[in-house]
Amino acid sequence: MKKQNVRTISLIVCTFTYLLIGAAVFDALESETEKKRWKALSAIENVLITRYNISAEDFKVIETVIMKSEPHKAGQQWKFSGAFYYATTVLTTIGYGHSTPSTVSGKIFTMCYAAIGIPLGLVMFQSIGERVNRLSSVIVHAVKTSFNCKKAIASEVDLILVVTTLSSLTIAGGAAAFSKFEGWSYFDSVYYCFITLTTIGFGDMVALQKDNALNKKPEYVAFALIFILFGLAVVAASLNLLVLRFVTMNTEDEKRDEAQAIQALQIAVKLDGDIITGNTDSVDERCYEHISVINPMTVCHNCPTKFDMTEGGNGCFIETSYRYPLMDCEMTQLRSPAGGPEPGQRMHDFETDDDGLIRPLRYDFHPSRGRASV
Repeated sequence: MKKQNVRTISLIVCTFTYLLIGAAVFDALESETEKKRWKALSAIENVLITRYNISAEDFKVIETVIMKSEPHKAGQQWKFSGAFYYATTVLTTIGYGHSTPSTVSGKIFTMCYAAIGIPLGLVMFQSIGERVNRLSSVIVHAVKTSFNCKKAIASEVDLILVVTTLSSLTIAGGAAAFSKFEGWSYFDSVYYCFITLTTIGFGDMVALQKDNALNKKPEYVAFALIFILFGLAVVAASLNLLVLRFVTMNTEDEKRDEAQAIQALQIAVKLDGDIITGNTDSVDERCYEHISVINPMTVCHNCPTKFDMTEGGNGCFIETSYRYPLMDCEMTQLRSPAGGPEPGQRMHDFETDDDGLIRPLRYDFHPSRGRASV
């Protein structure tokens, strides 16, 4: 089985195993808290209904009003600043869900906008990530050169350390700012930054959603948007290194398979539509610097035989195709020139197989090795 197939199957198994482990851990961590929270909310609901004599239907109406009014605390969501924030979450695939279009035309435009914008955003962040990695490699090279290191070239490990450090600093700095502006704890702010920059976007914590921030705090809106765009570029640089390494592994395997296939084709014999394959060892490995090639014009007195020759490595010639007529003709074997073969000379002989077909024999001649069949 090919390495690519083994790697793909292994990734599928590891991913599903990881999902099962994650489900088990989340179940253990959150299910009990969920039960307690539901009991507490149910108790409060019963107290409110009893104290204020509210019917169950009226309570559902109040609940709906509270939920629907929550986004409006940030100000008008669909004015330019709020619309730009929404467009950013669409293009970056964060999708908080803090505001969603309610009109049919808005939903249709969102789908069309996302179909074009998401690929555009992915390509942009990928390109920025490559530039960040390039800048990081230049900085690492300069630092290593200043310290007179033997290997001044930045390795993949060096780049991963640099972009990981930069990502950590971005999250730490953004968390400090959001903790101040939003009134969250620092841990919750770090959680928000991580969920945002990984484009998970649960929507349980969303910036710019209180105190009419979209309309009254333009500098904070600008900071939030710059943080999202810059942070995603830095994270893209990290993912670029990790994903690129995996893609490179697949590409290397594919190139190796293609090289082996080409090598096998080079020593394949085509006989009137039938393929006769010889030894798959490389011919070049048995060539020497000075090789003379016997180039016969005819093998059969009545039927011409064509040799297509291509120059291989080290000045050697490799036969790429043979065409023989399927006729009962008297065949003349090719023999060495008068005086015997020269060292390193390529010889060509022919033999008849059990089916009566003519197949070529190719070998190199060297005094110290004798005849070496290929």
